[in-house]
Amino acid sequence: MSEATKPDVPADPTTIAQQTLTELTESERRLALARFEILRVCIEDGATLVDVARANGLNPRTVERWMDDYDRAGLVGLARKRRSDRGRSKALLPQLVGLVEGLALKKPQPTAAAVHRKVVEVATRHGWDLPSYDAVHAVIAALDPGLVCLAHEGSKAYREAFDLLYRREADRPNEIWQADHTLLDIWLLDEHDKPCRPWLTSIIDDHSRALSGYLLGFQAPSALITALVLRQAIWRKEDPRWHVCGIPDIFYTDNGSDFTSHHMEQVAADLEMRLVFSIPGMPRGRGRIERFFETVNQLLLCDLPGYTPGDSAGAKARLSLAEFETKFREFLLGAYHQQPHSATGIAPQTRWEANGFLPRFPESLEQLDLLLLTVAKSRRVRQDGIHFQSLRYMDLTLAGYVGQDVTIRYDPRDLAEIRVYHENLFVCRAVCQEIAGQTISLKEIIRARNRRRRELRSTLDDRNAVVEQLLAAHRSEAENAAPAATESTPAAPGALKLKRYINE
Repeated sequence: MSEATKPDVPADPTTIAQQTLTELTESERRLALARFEILRVCIEDGATLVDVARANGLNPRTVERWMDDYDRAGLVGLARKRRSDRGRSKALLPQLVGLVEGLALKKPQPTAAAVHRKVVEVATRHGWDLPSYDAVHAVIAALDPGLVCLAHEGSKAYREAFDLLYRREADRPNEIWQADHTLLDIWLLDEHDKPCRPWLTSIIDDHSRALSGYLLGFQAPSALITALVLRQAIWRKEDPRWHVCGIPDIFYTDNGSDFTSHHMEQVAADLEMRLVFSIPGMPRGRGRIERFFETVNQLLLCDLPGYTPGDSAGAKARLSLAEFETKFREFLLGAYHQQPHSATGIAPQTRWEANGFLPRFPESLEQLDLLLLTVAKSRRVRQDGIHFQSLRYMDLTLAGYVGQDVTIRYDPRDLAEIRVYHENLFVCRAVCQEIAGQTISLKEIIRARNRRRRELRSTLDDRNAVVEQLLAAHRSEAENAAPAATESTPAAPGALKLKRYINE
């Protein structure tokens, strides 16, 4: 049978549908086929549109519209109609773009809806095409995030988020040490059983992230506390688990007064240690020590009673400072120093001990104490000794230095004794006989002086009150006696009064 004599075979509508829907997207194709399956009953079986609509829960007018679309364009007509401007966004006028950007960068930061309303007002006033909300939102979303941060949050937030950073890394242990203080987020009981938050002063090795020294206490940071922590950091530790020690090449701190003091400058010169200070207001340079403080919060404090994150109050203090220090020391030496650090992948203690490192040390612990824990002052030797802080220090050796200027070194925690130097040579230890048998700190002397001054002022006020009272009484008596004298012997105005004897 020739091809021309073959009987006509009706084509499968589904096959036709697959051939005519190639220009549509997948979702449009599925929608067109789904609608065609509903209309198939009308097309092939002759069912009415009303019956088809009722069977599928549709409005008859909807089914009628689908049938019209099918008769007009075939299966493609059953797909959802496309927007004529699909894929194209209506560009705003350059004037409106600049207006949108300027409004979006104002402080406080406006919402996109507020910006759109103002832009519509301007466009209406000038007779321009009104922009849509989506077009305005697209302009705002396209703004540089750094520009938005600088405009709304300021320079500090911009530096923290977008400034280019230089991440330096110490090449060996003790090359750089970082030091800082923090007020811990935990309430402890002080010596009077009152709740108080402790300070933590720490020194960390930049290369290994191992802690070389720390001090916990309720006293606010000071130059003396820094010196005590530096003494512990430099000298050998008694605990066999703690090996970090030695003199660092660079001591990196912030610009606090306890770090920038003349005493610290002299200590750094004597120990051949260079002091480096971070840029004021930019703590990112001290990221090592800041990260350690965060680790203490996350791994230690949050599991202890009295923990209070941030500045919130209400946590009940249960631990004393000694109990907390025991837990902190065990956390430091038993956990932190022994576990691999997230940045280096090596335990801090292991990284510090690697490659056979030999740290630098001072000649003796006494020399280290002399440098760190004493303060140098210049004084002149008098005939009765050396006068300092309203105290008098005497030693027989000073007899040969009367009238000469010397340098004294004293421990602020104990003023019973001072060390005397002349032209950088040790002369003697001068003792204050009044307090030689006891330990009195500089703070105690200052408090005693202030207390004595208050006592004297109170006594002076009492004496002045008595004098004023007597004077007031005398003035009252004189005022009462004056009128009586005037009545007995009236005198003419301006008349002279003569002194008369009793026998007259």
